Amino acid sequence: MILGDTPSEAEIDAWHAVVTACHLYDMPPAVPPPSRAETAGQLLVPAHLSHYVRVVVPAPEGGYAGVGWVRLFEDDENRSTAWIGDFAVRPEYRRRGIGTRIWDALRAPIAAEGRTSVTAEVEIGGAGEQFARARGFDSALPMVWYVQRVADETTEPSLPDGYRFLEWTGVVPAEHAPGLAHVHNAMHDSPYGDLDLRPLRWDAERVVRAQSAAVERGGTVLTVAALAPDGSHAAYTEVVLRSPDDVRAVQFATAVAPAHRGRGLGLAVKRRMLGLIREEGLPVREIATTVADDNGPMRAVNKLLGYRPERSMGLFQVRLPSG
Repeated sequence: MILGDTPSEAEIDAWHAVVTACHLYDMPPAVPPPSRAETAGQLLVPAHLSHYVRVVVPAPEGGYAGVGWVRLFEDDENRSTAWIGDFAVRPEYRRRGIGTRIWDALRAPIAAEGRTSVTAEVEIGGAGEQFARARGFDSALPMVWYVQRVADETTEPSLPDGYRFLEWTGVVPAEHAPGLAHVHNAMHDSPYGDLDLRPLRWDAERVVRAQSAAVERGGTVLTVAALAPDGSHAAYTEVVLRSPDDVRAVQFATAVAPAHRGRGLGLAVKRRMLGLIREEGLPVREIATTVADDNGPMRAVNKLLGYRPERSMGLFQVRLPSG
């Protein structure tokens, strides 16, 4: 059964019940489950240059036994690939073919649009990895979730002479969007393993739309940038609370423009972010982030900030027949 683009409150509640039940069953107790606001935002507010197909399998007693969605990219870089987001079957309904029904329903639009590969985020060692590997997915980019306690890092940030911080809450001001996009594109040299999924090309409009979507989904976006002596953007970091009462925020991105690397800017903006979170009086106690195993520079910065590894995951990919 395909869920429409504007699900009702009851449909959102039923979807949220599935992902919450699966989270509590599959994830470590320290990992907070998604909030209802986060689930609603994901279902109601699409990402820029993308369309979605959402699949539900009704449960006999009402609600859903399983859910799943696929993001079909519309940007030129990724028209041949797709991304699977929520893919969850309630524990009491597993091993009844429901996951296979969801996968088959998602594959139909993927094939219809001629997509030749699909990527999904998979927790290592869990039921999801077993299911994915049985359907031909392989680990294309091994990663680890790291967690930092906000209160553990109180070192004051420092910048090289002539540099200064710029920070905001919410959507990037229009005058700073081009500079932020320029720095974001510096992440193109980050490890991408064997993924067909390619990094997006960022411009001012895409930056504004991405942060706007996070806000429209009910989240809070915090950004700290470092400006160079000439006023250009040299580095930035971005943290998102997916709902206002989040105790664990998510680190979305940290990037330093190539011309400004080796000056401690990545560490500085991340330290300033911790101060900003405390100053804003937000409920955040932890920040979680994923780092690819091959990304040595970012792992080194995070180690200095006290990030600890929490669990292993990976971006798994399956290639599909063309035509």
